[in-house]
Amino acid sequence: MGPAVGPAKDATGAPNAVDRLSALLTEDLTAVDAIIHQYLASPVGTIPNLAAHLIDAGGKRIRPLITLAAARLLGGGGDGPRKLAAAVEFIHSATLLHDDVVDVSSMRRGKKSANVVWGNSASVLVGDFLFARSFNLMVETGDIQVLDILARAASVIAEGEVMQLAAANDAETTRERYMAIIAAKTAALFAAAGKSGAVAAGRAGPEAIALETYGRELGLAFQLVDDALDYGGASATMGKNAGDDFREGKVTLPVIFARDAGDDSERVFWRRVVGGERTDDDFHRAVALVKRHNAIALTLDAARAHADAARNALKGLPANAYREALEALPEFVVERAY
Repeated sequence: MGPAVGPAKDATGAPNAVDRLSALLTEDLTAVDAIIHQYLASPVGTIPNLAAHLIDAGGKRIRPLITLAAARLLGGGGDGPRKLAAAVEFIHSATLLHDDVVDVSSMRRGKKSANVVWGNSASVLVGDFLFARSFNLMVETGDIQVLDILARAASVIAEGEVMQLAAANDAETTRERYMAIIAAKTAALFAAAGKSGAVAAGRAGPEAIALETYGRELGLAFQLVDDALDYGGASATMGKNAGDDFREGKVTLPVIFARDAGDDSERVFWRRVVGGERTDDDFHRAVALVKRHNAIALTLDAARAHADAARNALKGLPANAYREALEALPEFVVERAY
């Protein structure tokens, strides 16, 4: 899955939760990396070059790690979960390629996005190729249930992206609508990653439901933190440009908190900028309003509640090193905002 940049550490100097999980799954990750590059192969050179530009750019691989860890936690392993982990990474990468075209993004994982380098048409088509490859891998596992889980997730993700597109530039977007969007566009794949790993290990009952819940709650926490960082993070930390959500007219939870707590003049400001009438200085005022109303902290509180729910979902599962590593992951997801 591409060379590691170096082991990230937490505030105590200990390896962070992603590194701990990766260390437990070193052999599996090496195999998944080989599968990914095998299935990226194509006589059409643009396909592997463009896809590798994103896939090898140093993402955290949290979703495939969840699939692999879920299977190992429940006593499974081997070729099936590895192919599913690769399929999950392909689905995620395909959605990122498509998102960057829709959002007219210029930066992804700390470098120029594929649509800037190769153009929109190539990015969309290579995204389609990755979706197709993910289904090749699902079919090869021979398990119709995991095919159903990931196929449903792919359709829900698409629905979430269309929901987000429909809500763009709508300054009256409610918290409930926003949560439905992120549950579909982000949390659905986290949930499917956990559930499919459990099913691949032959545990399609309560254990699969627990890991599906874990993934969904972790995904919600992950997206809430991302949306908070858009108003309070640096590009180097985020791997994308700060303020992208603002410039795209997206109403995220920090905006909802600030809007609802603000006075009439502030609500007029939000209607104007979300509606598309923005000046160069408006982002700075937006950040000031978000901070004035403590909206970043409130968003991170919401993320922390979902992180706690993710950890709680694992309580009835076997106590082993994989569960311990998964339990540490929600805190890592939230703490990256600090």
